[in-house]
Amino acid sequence: MAAAINVNENVRYEPDENPPRLVTIGSGIQAAILILAPVVLTVVIVSRIAGQSESFMTWAVFAALLISGSTTVLQAVRVGRFGSGHVLMMGTSGAFIAVCAAALQLAGPATMASLIVISALFQFLLAARLSWLRRIFTPIVTGTVIMLIAATVMPIVFETLSDVPEGSPQTAAPVAALVTIVIVAAMVVRSPPAWRLWSPIIAIAAGCIVAIPYGIFEFQQVLDAPWIGIPFDGWPGFDVTPGIEFWALLPAFIVVTLVGAIETIGDGVAIQRVSRRNPRATDFRVVQGALNADGVGNLLSGLLGTVPNTTYSSSISLAEVTGVAARRVGVVIGVVFVILAFFPKVAALLIAIPPPVAAAYITVLVVLLFVQGIRIVINDGMDHRKAIVVGLAFWIGAGFQSGWIFPSLLDEGFIGVLLSNGMTAGAIVAIIVMVFIELTRPRRRRLQTALESDALPKIEQLLLAVAANRGWNDASAERLTSAGEETLAILLQESGADPAESAGRQLTVIARVEGDTAELEFVTSLEGENLEDHLVYLNELPPMPDEREVSFRLLWHYASSVRHQKYHGLDIITVQVEGAR
Repeated sequence: MAAAINVNENVRYEPDENPPRLVTIGSGIQAAILILAPVVLTVVIVSRIAGQSESFMTWAVFAALLISGSTTVLQAVRVGRFGSGHVLMMGTSGAFIAVCAAALQLAGPATMASLIVISALFQFLLAARLSWLRRIFTPIVTGTVIMLIAATVMPIVFETLSDVPEGSPQTAAPVAALVTIVIVAAMVVRSPPAWRLWSPIIAIAAGCIVAIPYGIFEFQQVLDAPWIGIPFDGWPGFDVTPGIEFWALLPAFIVVTLVGAIETIGDGVAIQRVSRRNPRATDFRVVQGALNADGVGNLLSGLLGTVPNTTYSSSISLAEVTGVAARRVGVVIGVVFVILAFFPKVAALLIAIPPPVAAAYITVLVVLLFVQGIRIVINDGMDHRKAIVVGLAFWIGAGFQSGWIFPSLLDEGFIGVLLSNGMTAGAIVAIIVMVFIELTRPRRRRLQTALESDALPKIEQLLLAVAANRGWNDASAERLTSAGEETLAILLQESGADPAESAGRQLTVIARVEGDTAELEFVTSLEGENLEDHLVYLNELPPMPDEREVSFRLLWHYASSVRHQKYHGLDIITVQVEGAR
């Protein structure tokens, strides 16, 4: 079960280490340049799709840069429970393109701002109750919704591909878009990792160069933009009297916010993996901090009236390629973004990127988003139950998005606005089917008791009942109860040497059997280290352990798998034991 420690020699600087000043500044500026275009272009695409004014677009870009920079710093420095303490770059979220465009078209910027603020509160709730909600937002639901987000966004992006000034040559849009998409796709497929990070910049620059002879790159707005300033006149305000469109769009915003949070969870897990020389088990307190910082970004996005943000997965790629994971780099990235926000000339240069070029680049991002959804679904394993969830949710969502399902219903007020968004319709279907599957599964057995040695007979009774219910033989039943006994011994050991420290602590034991595997969950609060890390390091210890190692080694022997998830104020130890009849 436990494997030898694989040292990640690629890591040059861990989060707590201080690289030389030139390395810190150089790495930070490089990373900021890499994600500058995606941050701005997402806002530009949403604004253009919804037909918003130039003043609103300029303000939204300013606010997005300011918020992305501030929250990147927050992720790095970690203030209390806000921030991951790692280099997680923040930027505008492509997942919000469809819902933000719909809100702008149906109700305007002020209503969109209100929707973002309210939905951001759900992200804080998810961060606080991450351990509870892990059963609802399963990989199947998350992957399906991500696929639906891509399917919802693509038709909108395709329309933008042909958006050029009237009187432009007929070949202008196709040529500029084709050059952009070919270069970015070719670099993603064939270029080395270090060059792959620069593929967006190179492809967009090539597309713009091709667009110049066609006259679709507007230099004038770049020349007219001031060098320094704040575009106050574009702030849309805040709607405190929401109408029917607000209530109809709110479920879509909440779902997209939570799906974006799931992506942040993935990034929060991955950044820990690539930031340490010696691997550690995932610390979900870091993930909760990343979610809270993401929530702050979304809340500020609503208050300032711009597209919500999220963590960028390129943070992981950048850390892997450069080997620099020091949090000081995250501070530099954020500061660069904040400074650039006050230079409208820079924003104007990015806003001037021709729509076909921007749409071609966004197309690649959305395609990768769709594939990411497929990967999440497949990695979770596929059976007939999961297949029906994915199939029904995706195609019902696509049907409503395209107006193929009950089109007359979509003309009716609240229901029409709610279901006309395919992502919302599909997410509702996925959640309903998953809840039905969960409710009809064999029930779990649960025990609540004090965390004390006297709990052992109760735990043994519970586990023997589980083994008897599945018809396990005596050897399997004994292995199961022994795993439970050693897990309790470890929990008592890790809860503190002084019995007074652990007095009053509660323990919940949840047991269920799937096939020939019993899964036990021990839920309590601990002050000690992560049990997974301890089990891994057993391989590096002498064969004759001290007294404290005995329970760890016995658990290692009895269990096929041990996972320890540490949250703020809560620990969940999941132990799997193989059995036979």
